[in-house]
Amino acid sequence: MEYDSIIKTAYGENPFPETPAKKRGHKKKSKVLNLICRLHNYKESVCLFIKNLCVPFDNNQAERDLRMVKVKTKVSGCFRNEEGAQEYLTIMSYIGSARKHGINAFTAIREALNGTPDIIFN
Repeated sequence: MEYDSIIKTAYGENPFPETPAKKRGHKKKSKVLNLICRLHNYKESVCLFIKNLCVPFDNNQAERDLRMVKVKTKVSGCFRNEEGAQEYLTIMSYIGSARKHGINAFTAIREALNGTPDIIFN
């Protein structure tokens, strides 16, 4: 497989460090070599998104959830008070849950305003 040949090439370009014979314990590896080892050891997990289309390419959902808060803070400078920030986070959390359940954000907000906010859990 091409993945295996890339890993083999990476090991060739980043060999394990040489240590004296009397040194005990694990050999200290560089950050690059640590990454190569992880990619080699967790090949199935790294390539799972290719076999199963329901698996996302990355695992950065938490980062994506926080990104809008950071953008809002950057654009407006800050939230005026803690209560406004909390309300914003509640709304964004609700919209995020709706998206994860496959419901359009507009539909979820409309249903919440109509008194049926639990539509996202059905």
